[in-house]
Amino acid sequence: MSAIDWSEVSLYLVAPARLRAGPLDELVPDLVAAGVGAIQLREKQMEAADVLRVARPILERCNEARVPFVVNDRPDIAAALEVDAVHLGTNDLPTRFARSIFDGDVGRSTHSISDIAVALNEQDPDYIAVGPVHATPTKPGRPAAGIDLIRYAARSVGIPWFAIGGIDEGNLDEVLEAGARRIVVVRAITGSPDPAAAAARLHERLVGAGPR
Repeated sequence: MSAIDWSEVSLYLVAPARLRAGPLDELVPDLVAAGVGAIQLREKQMEAADVLRVARPILERCNEARVPFVVNDRPDIAAALEVDAVHLGTNDLPTRFARSIFDGDVGRSTHSISDIAVALNEQDPDYIAVGPVHATPTKPGRPAAGIDLIRYAARSVGIPWFAIGGIDEGNLDEVLEAGARRIVVVRAITGSPDPAAAAARLHERLVGAGPR
């Protein structure tokens, strides 16, 4: 059973250790106050020791703020840090192997209806991310899955799920209209000169959309 109520997380931030506005660890309190409900560290080009080093102060701030801290791709690093969750892609370790290494929650990426079916029927994740809604430089070479996949998830997925991929203030309405009530955001917050203000605006609109 999940240790985290992912259904209560509406705004999920995926970020590097340093944002445009400064170090992520220093920004955590303001981001959480603005409505960010989970934070994932994504540093794909770093060696494991460097990820451990930059993650520790972020984890400390997340623990203080009582918000889940997630490590991208690496259940071994997640276990070493004793974080709340690890997020895995479609080509990463199967969930059962990740759980043999790591004792926390496991999220998984999905990019198609068949990916969603595999995740739900074979992988047993605690939540899934669905997308990318739009093509995004954070996933080079990954074509957009489009808004129809969000509509499918809204009809068919019974566990907590998050729309992901190029979502920002300019296109959030179409994602909400398609049925999403939880989103993963990267650049709309990490690239902002005032990330807490950007997060607050997104969170306000998510809350205003009401339940589904």
